[in-house]
Formats: sequence, structure tokens, C-alpha cells
Amino acid sequence: MKVFRGFKHPGVAQACALTIGNFDGVHRGHQAMLSLLRGEAAQRGVPSCVLTFEPHPRDFFASVHHKPDLAPARVGTLRDKLEDLAQCGVDQTIVLPFDARLAALTPDAFIKDVLVQGMGARYVLVGDDFRFGAKRSGDYATLSAAGDAMGFDVARMNSYEISYRHVSATSAADASHGLRVSSSAVREALGEGRMLDAARLLGRPYCISGHVVHGRKLGRTLGFKTLNLRFAHWKPAASGIFVVLVHGLSDKPLQGVANLGVRPSLDPNDVNGGRVLLETHCLDWPAELGPEGAYGKIIRVELLHKLHDELKYDGLDALTQGIRKDCDDARAWLSSRI
Repeated sequence: MKVFRGFKHPGVAQACALTIGNFDGVHRGHQAMLSLLRGEAAQRGVPSCVLTFEPHPRDFFASVHHKPDLAPARVGTLRDKLEDLAQCGVDQTIVLPFDARLAALTPDAFIKDVLVQGMGARYVLVGDDFRFGAKRSGDYATLSAAGDAMGFDVARMNSYEISYRHVSATSAADASHGLRVSSSAVREALGEGRMLDAARLLGRPYCISGHVVHGRKLGRTLGFKTLNLRFAHWKPAASGIFVVLVHGLSDKPLQGVANLGVRPSLDPNDVNGGRVLLETHCLDWPAELGPEGAYGKIIRVELLHKLHDELKYDGLDALTQGIRKDCDDARAWLSSRI
């Protein structure tokens, strides 16, 4: 998959079949839409293309209005989004910076400047709740009318639903129902620690990937060496202590326990500057890697089960005991299910 920051690059396709959205999490609804998009692109003999935004538009407006609570929790990083889109067979993704200029574009200007002149859209597929342009004033009807006038096809995909049984259901009557798959539903499941429900919505276990970076190296002094990944957003949808599987270091997944968050027991002025980290301790470290063998490698960490929220421990002895218990609990959970 080709990836471009903006559409003013010589390698960008001159014509395409296009869908537009934030694609946070690339869940099963997104996957169904992308499958339809690929088929329509093949029929027209043009590449399939995703137009997405960074930062998330709601992040932008939260910053402008100094209201951080308006920003949505982030399911995935940009790296994970692009990897998921590539796995779905998308030919090209345009990451468009969402800024004041873009936010001010009228729907007509967005269609003309971005979709037609910028991307050569021959076909545009959107969701049933699609809104665009300044103050979200454009909708499907706006887009469809423009397509008729400018010569591109427009289609709308209805909500994607899955059969769903909430873990808190108390009776057969309310146990099963159709659930609309959305990034909001994924965020809710992750925020409540319902990792199995999140996996059902995503069509796969929730995971975070990235390069292993250096940290404070406190874990190894406590006897629990960790693999550190930066989560490039201040507000992850999930947080806490998790049972995990690590891919990318061995020929088979490595079992582990991980902390996703801001590590409240540590100095906020540590080497990672208080940023969100995913710190993973592998329960059995491969000897062939050596103590430094993971740095710089790209790994994927699947978060399978939440043990508890982040805790603030009173001193390093208490922290060590807490980590040891988490490791024991992770081993017990894994042994009963894997």
C-alpha cells in the first residue's frame, strides 16, 4: 500500500475509488466497507483509496477550544491504522493534515478541491452517518448531488451489525441483540476492559505495535525487564494491566503481562517525559535475544485480558510485589485458556 501525507505528490494516483473517514481501529464495519470499495475499484480499473485525517478532527477542535475532554480516546496509533488498512488490501492511503484551513472548507470546496481536483475520485463510498465540510454542514445528499453534477459515483453503506451478547446480561431476553459496529463501541469496550467484546468488534484481538524503545530501565533492576512501546496519543482507549501475547521476537508468540498508561508509581519527569507507554514483561525471555536484543525491533502486542487498572504503589518494594502478583495472575489466566 502506498501512503502519502497529502495528495500533492507525483506518486498519487490520478483517479481512484475512494472512501473517507478516521478509521480509528479499522473494525469489522470498516473492513466490510473496504471490501466493497476494492470491488468497485476493480470494476472501474482504478486503485482503491482511503482518505483519512491526522490529527483526528475532534482532537483539532478540542485543542482549538481548550477543551481536552472533547477529544476522543484513541483506539490505535497512526502506524496501526496504516498497517490495518494495508492488511485490508487498500492500494493507497492519503493522510490529510486536519488544520484550520481544512476545517473551514465548505462542503462544495471540499468536493471540488480535495475529491475531484486533488484525488480524481471516480467513485466515493461513505458511511450512513457521514458528514463533512465546515460545521459538518455537508451530508450524503450533498455529496450525491455533486457526484451527479461532476461525474463521479456516490454510494452509501448502511451500518454493520454483529450478533452480540453483553457480558452483564442478566436474562436470555436481553442477552443477545444486534450491535452496530463503530469506533465508539470499540472505545467503550476497551475503556471498560471488555477485551473479548473489543476483539469481536475488531475481528481480531486488540493490539498495539511499534519499535521497542529505551526506557528508564527500572524494570530490569527489579527483575522484570520490559519492552517499551510509545503510544503516540495522550488518551488511549484502553489503560491498565493486561495479559498479552508478543509477536515479532520469536517464531512463536511470547506470553507476557503489560502496563498501558502513565505509570503512576514512577517519577513523572522520567526519561519518557510522562508520555503514555505500553510496557511489556515477557514471562519467559528468549535466551537467544540476549538482554539488549529487542531494541529497535518492531513488535505487535495483543492485549487479551485486563487484570486491573493502573495502581500507585507506595515504594519500589510494593511495586515489585505488585508486578510479581500480576505475572502470577497472567500465567494462571493463560494456562486456563491457551
